[in-house]
Amino acid sequence: MKKSSPLKILIAASEGVPYSKTGGLADVIGALPGELSGLGMQVAVVLPRYRQTKLDKPKILIPSLTVSLGNTLHFPAIWTKKGKEDVEWFFVDYPPFFDRDSLYVGRDGTDYPDNPERYSLFSRCVLEIAKREFQPDVIHCHDWQAGLTPVLMKTAYASDPLLSGIPSIFTIHNIGYQGQFPTDALLKSGLSWDLFTKERLEFYGKVNFLKGALVYSDWITTVSRKYSQEIQTAEYGFGLEGVLQERTGRISGILNGVDYSEWDPSVDRLIAANYNPSNLAGKAVCKKDVMEQFGFKDKNSDWPLLGIVSRFAQQKGADLITAAAEQLLTRNVRLIALGSGEPVYEAMFRDLAKRYPDKVGVKIAYDNTLAHKIEAGADMFLMPSHYEPCGLNQIYSLRYGTVPVVRATGGLDDTIEEYNPNTGTGTGFKFSKVAAEDFLKALFKALSVYSDSAKWKLVMRNGMKKDFSWKNSAGQYLDLYRKLAQKKSASKTQ
Repeated sequence: MKKSSPLKILIAASEGVPYSKTGGLADVIGALPGELSGLGMQVAVVLPRYRQTKLDKPKILIPSLTVSLGNTLHFPAIWTKKGKEDVEWFFVDYPPFFDRDSLYVGRDGTDYPDNPERYSLFSRCVLEIAKREFQPDVIHCHDWQAGLTPVLMKTAYASDPLLSGIPSIFTIHNIGYQGQFPTDALLKSGLSWDLFTKERLEFYGKVNFLKGALVYSDWITTVSRKYSQEIQTAEYGFGLEGVLQERTGRISGILNGVDYSEWDPSVDRLIAANYNPSNLAGKAVCKKDVMEQFGFKDKNSDWPLLGIVSRFAQQKGADLITAAAEQLLTRNVRLIALGSGEPVYEAMFRDLAKRYPDKVGVKIAYDNTLAHKIEAGADMFLMPSHYEPCGLNQIYSLRYGTVPVVRATGGLDDTIEEYNPNTGTGTGFKFSKVAAEDFLKALFKALSVYSDSAKWKLVMRNGMKKDFSWKNSAGQYLDLYRKLAQKKSASKTQ
């Protein structure tokens, strides 16, 4: 991509590696800013400083910032430090809101009741940083926790000359998480009561931060092309499809990238042996290693090994796995699963392992090392998700030559190409209907191809050659930033 004049991009999110993480959002925030900086942009990121946030020699930029929420004044501090690739990181330091055991939920597993105030304060701090310390050309917000930023830009801060005309982009990582609260959250968050209408933040009698972001942001993105289309339907829109349909001309789908410095079998230090498309010998070593991790003996190592690394939840297709397991396990296959989640599905996996000890291995845990070993050692990777905004594990699987079997939804459909035995093209196997019989058909098709070693190695190598690095995705974001920034410049000259 040809570089031109640098833009100043301010990114706001509630988590980002290496400072805080609960899910895939943090990985995006950890990777995208550096890629944009590498394209010549000036990039800064704003995060809360949580208890888990570890900072080496940060600088206190603003010791006390006055933030009004309703009738209460709060006094957060703003910290800063330089990160890799010259990205500047700002941290909202306010222990009463962010010095807690976890980011969003208490020990009882329920959301903190003051989440509206916490993330209203955060959004206001984003805008104060934009005014005082990093005057951006574009502000890019992620998920509902940063959703009030574009709302405030068009309401409470609308007449501020330092913010006037700055475009906002809002990225939906999973529309199932919306930031819905009782009506009193509006005033507790310092928002005007006139925002509580069906055209603005009201949503079936509640306040909806995500809806506010969709209404007030200048552009909306989500994390795959297919998902950007799906969320505009009743099946996937979680009640917000009408809002999105009204803004359909300002919605883009930009696929998340992956970090191949961490997820590539040729360099992965967490797996038993390295390998690459021209030399696959190490994959057999990795298969033997991961079988040992799950307590299997080396016999029957020629059986296909099916891997799962997932949250055990209906959204991830755990119900389809439950319904398909008995018939699948009549075949000479082994199934290994790593994850945790809904108790009913944890119990299901434990029961399968108990009843089929020679065929099923389960670890109820989060284990990054074991996740790498499964990606490297399994022959197939199962992702029968009901919906999947982007998905990363299927992309990791491609690079590891672990052939994905997925439902054709969201990013799974965008990243996996159905294998065609006539042309030798394709990288995996897909099914469309949310039904166990369709899932099984895709699995049995994959197992049939697996029995032909030459064809199987072709599918493996097809996937291993795919490139889903951040470079392409960052370029698409940059094109969008430039488009919006040019409109801002044009409006100022008129």
